Amino acid sequence: MLAAAVFGLCPECGAKTLFSGVSRFSEKCDSCGLDYSSYNVGDGPAAFVTMGVGALVIVLAILFDIAARPPFWVHVIIWIPVTVAVTIFSLRVAKGLLLIAEHRRGAGEAGGRDLK
Repeated sequence: MLAAAVFGLCPECGAKTLFSGVSRFSEKCDSCGLDYSSYNVGDGPAAFVTMGVGALVIVLAILFDIAARPPFWVHVIIWIPVTVAVTIFSLRVAKGLLLIAEHRRGAGEAGGRDLK
């Protein structure tokens, strides 16, 4: 599942058609026709990724500051691009994992018959 999310593979046929942008899903798979828009990934991965990456970057920045004591501008040059790159990559992987998990488990929106 992780490799499929990292490389953007279709959960049905394995073609590299899951994403049409950096972290934007395609409408459907060009190979097998699987409709990606029917899955509800939502904003859940964004919240967890942002908190996780933020915590990781803060810890790394503090450790780097303790070890090297660089001037503030060095922190800005290092940590802003690192934060952006890690967040985008992690968001792509998290969204892919969630969509693939929904597909494998046959998850869908709750209906009236599910509430009984």
